Amino acid sequence: MFKMKSAAWALVGMGMLLTPGCAHQGTPVAVDNADRPFKLGREDVIDVAVWRDADLSRTLPVRPDGFISMPMIGELRAEGRTPTQLAEDIKKGLSAYVQDPRVTVIVREVNSTRVFVTGEVARPGAYPLRGRVSLLQAIALAGGFTDFADSEDIVVIRPDNRERQIPVRYSDLINSDGDAGDVILRPGDTVVVR
Repeated sequence: MFKMKSAAWALVGMGMLLTPGCAHQGTPVAVDNADRPFKLGREDVIDVAVWRDADLSRTLPVRPDGFISMPMIGELRAEGRTPTQLAEDIKKGLSAYVQDPRVTVIVREVNSTRVFVTGEVARPGAYPLRGRVSLLQAIALAGGFTDFADSEDIVVIRPDNRERQIPVRYSDLINSDGDAGDVILRPGDTVVVR
């Protein structure tokens, strides 16, 4: 068993076994978010550039309540908006004060997209979701399984419209045929290793 886990983690380290597929009991769970537009979240940092107006251009964090504060406009909801949508909101707000404002919103730091790994892993905690991160990669980031982990009892809790639990078995992810894929994690997912 130990040799199997070591070999599997070596494959993860080499970047293999990262194709989307099915998990426990043939239930399709892999979803790639590459086609979805990026939406701002809490704790992201943005640059608001107002062309030819240095006083209105600034770097702003998205506050924990999901809003930003802009001079002359006041409070604007940033959470859940794309940078283009937020730029349009700022432009509308500035139109009463600035003739034909040209506004660009640039994402400086992405801090809102995290996954949480808890339970029987070496380093439980919150991990940034930079690009496409699989379940195997998240477990590797958390230091792998502890000696007391039941690798056949992993649950991914996905907080979408209805919170759902996706049961996953390590042996389904790492099998000798290589036909079972990995679960691609989404922002806010919690991985529980029992």
